Amino acid sequence: MNVNLGAPYEVAIKSIIEKGYAGNRTEVIRQAIMAYKRIIEEEELMLVHRGVMTEMGELEAGKAETYSFEEIKEILEPEP
Repeated sequence: MNVNLGAPYEVAIKSIIEKGYAGNRTEVIRQAIMAYKRIIEEEELMLVHRGVMTEMGELEAGKAETYSFEEIKEILEPEP
């Protein structure tokens, strides 16, 4: 498959190969995809952490209702 990425990307790929970070265009693209995947995973973790911290703030401020483990067990497993 031959893809024309455009001049700025072709220059970047050539530079990466010349510096020895990759041996060919395919390797550059593979490395870029894996790096982008890591960035997305880190962003997702940061967003989850931010959400948890927001929820914890509301719990600590008394803005959210809480239940004990025993209360949850009773809800999920009612006695016969």
